[in-house]
Amino acid sequence: MADVVDLCAQLVRFDTTNRGQGDAEGEREAAEFVASVLSGAGVEPKVLESAPRRASVLARIPGTDPTLAPLLVHGHLDVVPADPAEWSVPPFAGEIHDGYLWGRGTVDMKDFLAMVLSLVTDGLRPRRELVLAFLADEEDRGAWGAHWLAAEHREFFDGCVAAISESGGYTYHVPAADGRTVRLYPVGTAERGTAHMRLTAHGQAGHGSRRNDENAVVRLVDALHRVAAHQWPVHLTPAVEAFLTRTGEALGIDVDLSDVDGTLARFGPAASLAENTVRNSCTPTMLDAGYKVNVIPGVAHAQLDTRTLPGTEAQLLAQIDALLGPGIEREFVSHTPPVQAPVDSPWFTAMADALRAEDPEAVVVPYCMGGGTDAKAFSPLGMDCYGFAPLWLPPGFPYREMAHGVDERVPVEGLQFGKRVLGRLLSSV
Repeated sequence: MADVVDLCAQLVRFDTTNRGQGDAEGEREAAEFVASVLSGAGVEPKVLESAPRRASVLARIPGTDPTLAPLLVHGHLDVVPADPAEWSVPPFAGEIHDGYLWGRGTVDMKDFLAMVLSLVTDGLRPRRELVLAFLADEEDRGAWGAHWLAAEHREFFDGCVAAISESGGYTYHVPAADGRTVRLYPVGTAERGTAHMRLTAHGQAGHGSRRNDENAVVRLVDALHRVAAHQWPVHLTPAVEAFLTRTGEALGIDVDLSDVDGTLARFGPAASLAENTVRNSCTPTMLDAGYKVNVIPGVAHAQLDTRTLPGTEAQLLAQIDALLGPGIEREFVSHTPPVQAPVDSPWFTAMADALRAEDPEAVVVPYCMGGGTDAKAFSPLGMDCYGFAPLWLPPGFPYREMAHGVDERVPVEGLQFGKRVLGRLLSSV
């Protein structure tokens, strides 16, 4: 048996920083550690490299009922950068202070990996076969991790009908209309698609002191302003509509689906779980133009972070083209579709039951993730993908600020709670 907190601390001590564009470190060492834990528990792992030292680990655990289709349990080994000068503790030391385990990755998402490994060392006996995947490169585009595995080792995932990973199943303390505090546990049943785009504006190069009506920089900036100022319409997906209605019922708040913004204004802190997923979004994030202050360049570039709700991409792209106008080309830098799993399903019911077994007052609601996960690689393989990495969190804990934030940390009690919930799910589903 291996303690979940100690396993998480050991994982944190592997600096698996992923800076993007292929610049990553530590994944191989972390993968070898995971493989050694699995081997010690009698599970045969496979360590696969998509490129030198870009390593992922795959393994299978047989189920007690061989007639049931397998479940994929996946999480990523890599983390985003952490500047030690900004932190209260060394970000890769894995230290425990004041009831919390501190370090980069404690929330995103070495906590979940530690729960899985701890359950395996305890001798987990799942009802159905489990396919385990500990992945590289999620914090960039997944090209060296989940997407590579889905393309090059698809056979390993044959038969999997569902998957669980980040991000959902954590405690969210919300004041109700009657003064009660409701403990919401959002479970991810969908996530917006990603369409990162590079824009190229063409114009006439010239001297900076002279009039130029075909300035590529001006043309690009004007287009970006139109995109940034555009008000995208509300589009309610099944996950978001279910979140609004069920959360409103739990909080004692009347929900008006014809006035979503007004409804969210009455949701208090719970609004943050839906305010970014009632619409598409398109955000300018990068600019690149010019090489000398007195030269008007003939070309200017920008990048857009665009997130798409299921069933909306064609209309969104047409609107973006209209906003950009003539003289600007766009191309995809990365392009992955939205993820959408059934809200009312045996999987969701089993997750809710596992949470309520450990917290009888849990109110479990579906929600749509605003960002993206490795589910985008596995959903096209025919799996229903859910965000379920359970954690108990105390009131006031800024969970949504922890992932990618400074002083990332997870409650020790929360890790232990999460392991119990996850164990209930995997033993019964």
